[in-house]
Amino acid sequence: MLDRRTFLRTTVATGLTLAASGLPAPAIAQGRKIKLGYVSPQTGPLAGFAESDAYNIAKFLTSPHGGNFEVVVKDSQSNPNRAADVAKELILSDKVNMMLVASTPETTNPVAGVCESEGVPVVSTVAPWQPWFIGQQGNPRDPSTWQPFDYAYHYFWGMEDVIRVFTAMWNQLDTNRQVGGLFPNDADGNAWGDPVNGLKPGLAERGYDLTNPGSFQNLSDDFSAQINAFKSARTDIITGVLIPPDFTTFWNQLRQQGITPKAVTVAKALLFPQSVEALGDAGHNLSSEVWWTPSHPFRSSLTGQSSADLAADFTSQSKRPWTQPIGFVHSLLEVAADVMGRVEDPTDGDLVAEALATTQLETVVGKVAWNGEGVPEFAAKNVCKTPLTGGQWRIKVDGGYDLVVVENGAAPEIPTGGQMEALT
Repeated sequence: MLDRRTFLRTTVATGLTLAASGLPAPAIAQGRKIKLGYVSPQTGPLAGFAESDAYNIAKFLTSPHGGNFEVVVKDSQSNPNRAADVAKELILSDKVNMMLVASTPETTNPVAGVCESEGVPVVSTVAPWQPWFIGQQGNPRDPSTWQPFDYAYHYFWGMEDVIRVFTAMWNQLDTNRQVGGLFPNDADGNAWGDPVNGLKPGLAERGYDLTNPGSFQNLSDDFSAQINAFKSARTDIITGVLIPPDFTTFWNQLRQQGITPKAVTVAKALLFPQSVEALGDAGHNLSSEVWWTPSHPFRSSLTGQSSADLAADFTSQSKRPWTQPIGFVHSLLEVAADVMGRVEDPTDGDLVAEALATTQLETVVGKVAWNGEGVPEFAAKNVCKTPLTGGQWRIKVDGGYDLVVVENGAAPEIPTGGQMEALT
């Protein structure tokens, strides 16, 4: 079994040179080893996002398509400054030909910013596109100043998608449509809590009133101000975007006061089985966005595995439940193999960026193509959207939790497993 500790100790700068049959890469044919940099939060409060990194990279390197790649892995330690520093190391010291980065704007944005300034192609995912694109602009408050990027490309869903999914889940319940928001002082929290581009206007359009008590620092130990504000507003629904430790603190303090909202739908903190399992029975029917499951009807362009196959193989190898980032980390490697298979010289950053821009790839998370579909014109060059659904965590009879998809209105190809249930 390859766990994260073994991965960090032995795989940080390891690549395997194997036959690359099936990969139509001119550079491969010339016998060159292509060097990829990969940055993710493997330790710290965001480490849940990186649980499948070891599995995915090991599988990639031993696959026919991955055999002539070297992957140099760096840990952001869940720190934006560290993410920027290791990106610079990968570019200046390791001389990577292409950068891959995953998981939250605290990781994707600093890495993408460094790559853009250094002229190194970078593909990022697992961060809503608005915090990624707008958050990197010189003046995020002035759309007239926003500029596209030359080397940075991103794929994931956006705020408009999560608003649609969350409200569709809440519409299945009888509530007073009063919503309390939890938004920390970080890239995600500032984007979600923004009164113009965040949740508030979108919720209002759908008949929901958002109470935002103001931002707070990550790893807070006192949520009494937020809880009192929610009590005063008589909120039936709690939402937000929190790191897992902060949600656990908030949820315990809320329950200690005997308060039970009808729905708690929180991004980031409730994505992972280990985070919900840590809550014991108190995790039952908590809800979140769902961006990948074993039921997603897509296949890997690298291995031919279905989403179900990939999830089952991860569980067999790790002895852990599947987790949503499995598909997206795998898809980053799919994109890298596809792009490098279409360039004559992988050391030419401009050629690689041009190949990225023309990507048309069916991956295990859906189609990745920077064709502007469903994206505002200002971000159309650099952003590709992927499907989003919503789900609830349900206690299994034999222990642990299942993530059940309860809303798929914008992605009917992804099956539901039940309906939204109120917390009790």
